[in-house]
Amino acid sequence: MSLPPGLAIEDAVPEDAGEVWTLQRAAFVDEAQAYGDPFILPLTESLDQVRRFGESGGVLLKAVLEGRIVGAVRGRAAEGVALVSKLCVAPDLRRRGIARALMTALEDRVTAAFPAVTGFAIATGHDSAANLRFYRGLGYHETHRERLADHLTMVHLRKPVPGRAAASGIG
Repeated sequence: MSLPPGLAIEDAVPEDAGEVWTLQRAAFVDEAQAYGDPFILPLTESLDQVRRFGESGGVLLKAVLEGRIVGAVRGRAAEGVALVSKLCVAPDLRRRGIARALMTALEDRVTAAFPAVTGFAIATGHDSAANLRFYRGLGYHETHRERLADHLTMVHLRKPVPGRAAASGIG
C-alpha cells in the first residue's frame, strides 16, 4: 500500500484546531453508529478541548494532502507511557496508509522527545475489529478490557519502545 502522493505528516498548530475537530467528528461517526452511542468522547469533545490539547505539551500531528487536513493523532507522555488517542482519517481517504503514517510519525516523535517513555498505550472499542487488527499489526498487544457501559467495553493495548521496555515491564 502506498501513501497518496504529496501526503505530509506535520505538527498541528493552534490554527488547525477547527479543522482537526471537524475531521475528528466526521471520522468517528461510524464508531458512534456501530455502538449505538452518539456520545462517544471523540464526538463530545469541544473545539476548545482540541485547542487546549495542542497547547498543553501534548503531541498533535496532522496529515495534510493538497492543503486539506485528512488525518490526525494525539499523544501525551504520562508516567513513562505515551497515551495515544483520537487517531482519525477522513472517511473518503481510509485504507491508504495515512493512519499507519500518522502512528509511525507519532511513535518516532514521542520516542525522540521523551526519553523516559518506555511504551505506548491506546484503547478502542471491543467491536472495532478493524481498529484492533490495525493496532495489532503495528505491534500493540491487549493488556486488559474495561467495561464502560452495557454496550461498550474498551480494549486497552500497549506496545513497548524497543530497548526501553525491560525497565518498565511493558511488553
